[in-house]
Amino acid sequence: MAKHREERINEEVMRELTAIIRELKDPRLDGVVSVLKSVVTKDLKFCKVYISVLGDDKKKAEVINGLNSAKGFIRKEVSHRLSLRVTPEFDFEINDSLEEGDRILKIMNNLNIDE
Repeated sequence: MAKHREERINEEVMRELTAIIRELKDPRLDGVVSVLKSVVTKDLKFCKVYISVLGDDKKKAEVINGLNSAKGFIRKEVSHRLSLRVTPEFDFEINDSLEEGDRILKIMNNLNIDE
């Protein structure tokens, strides 16, 4: 598969997943859940989805459980919204890069105040 096609599919899947997750009515998914990146394999059978969740570890676990229980519905919705040869199976994974960046920014700001 051409590199530009892979990128386009990843972007489309990420956009649709963002919309679908916002539409889910699962109380475990309340709060800020952001899809950071999606990586679809070349054969379109699997997709690793990196998400960011604001909250503690308990909240993150609840969100992952909610998304895992909705995998079938999410896959069906992606199938309806995108015309792909194969609809991938989704694997949701927490990415803490936004929180880590925020923590580093706070440390830098504290250093600037101390000087």
